[in-house]
Amino acid sequence: MQAVSPDSIGAELGLAPGTALLAVNGRTIEDFLDWEFLTADDAILVHARLPSGEEVEYDIERPEGMPLGVTLEPPRIRRCANHCDFCFVDGNPTGLRQALYIRDDDYRLSFRYGNFATLTNLKPWDVARIIEYHLSPLYVSVHSTDPTVRRWLLRNPEAQDILVQLRELTDGGIQFHTQVVLVPEVNDGPELERSLRDLYSLGPAVLSVSVVPVALTEYSKHQLVRSLSRDECRAAIGIVEQSATRAVAERGHPWCFGADELYLRADLPLPPAEWYGDFEQRENGVGAVRYLQMRIAAGRERLVGMTGKRVGVVTGTAMAPLMPQVVEGLAAATGARFEIIPVVNTLFGSAVTTAGLLPGAAIAAALQHRRDLDLALLPAESVNDDLRFIDDLEAHDLAARLPMPVRLSHDFADVLEGAGVAA
Repeated sequence: MQAVSPDSIGAELGLAPGTALLAVNGRTIEDFLDWEFLTADDAILVHARLPSGEEVEYDIERPEGMPLGVTLEPPRIRRCANHCDFCFVDGNPTGLRQALYIRDDDYRLSFRYGNFATLTNLKPWDVARIIEYHLSPLYVSVHSTDPTVRRWLLRNPEAQDILVQLRELTDGGIQFHTQVVLVPEVNDGPELERSLRDLYSLGPAVLSVSVVPVALTEYSKHQLVRSLSRDECRAAIGIVEQSATRAVAERGHPWCFGADELYLRADLPLPPAEWYGDFEQRENGVGAVRYLQMRIAAGRERLVGMTGKRVGVVTGTAMAPLMPQVVEGLAAATGARFEIIPVVNTLFGSAVTTAGLLPGAAIAAALQHRRDLDLALLPAESVNDDLRFIDDLEAHDLAARLPMPVRLSHDFADVLEGAGVAA
């Protein structure tokens, strides 16, 4: 146990950091999932070992919905047993934070945070646990439904048949958002058609499928995998949209989506905002541009006037061509002049074009001489929870280097409201 909130049930019981929570109602606690699900009842029996070594049982009755106030230590992350040629961790340069070299493949994080997992390290008791606790929806990296092709992509000869796994979980009431990372001449073309057809056959349990072009850095295994060409991206979009059209006719929603990056590489226009429904895979780059436009439009009435101010909008090179249409509404609502500032990724190489992986040093280099700007908006997804960029530069340190105020922003409108500008 890591911490106990003051004035909580846990504090009243005398629980303290360092206490080992051993069991609830006679069932052993493995991790946060067990704790959360087993303590959901209002009457529970907790078996604990205090920091002194004394073992104690607490017979707890609590008012409905009142939390125990206990924070557990972070779980030991389940590591990935695959060795994909396109693994982004393997595409990292040396010298980054140690956490960036951890290859996780953890169904618990899939349920909690929407991380994609391959399910290749599941044991029978994991499957039973997922079903018992109803960990749904899960986010699953399928890549291919052909067992041989999938094992080749994952470089894991022990990988189970993903369709068998998904059917077993589906029978237990579990639903999924899935993705296919598209590798040219491996799981595109007829293989992509097959995968989409197989996933569709699982019925409504598969909530969505995203098709994402493989992303490679300067340090990736280029001798083993390459990026998709413009024509290959166009062919993939044709397959995706054919499957989506069928889904609309039969189920009333597209179901299958190409990532924004797939359309950008294909040099094709993005579908309209209404195509993406609830934008359930926007964190995976699906509909992110349209979601941004929609958020800006929804917040226009709350924006403050900034007539004549010059605002720089930092983004990656992929989004830069689309950004003028995104900020057009902002300019009309605020009277400010917006300048799009595309930043080349100096850490991973120019092939990595997403804003979320921009290093702080590259942003600093792009802005350090821009004394003509009154404000710079930086992509909030480029920092972690500790406000550190991928190259470990802290956001406040970056701000101290620059001649203009900077704001981390998710959708621009969030920091152009009155409170945001004054902060």
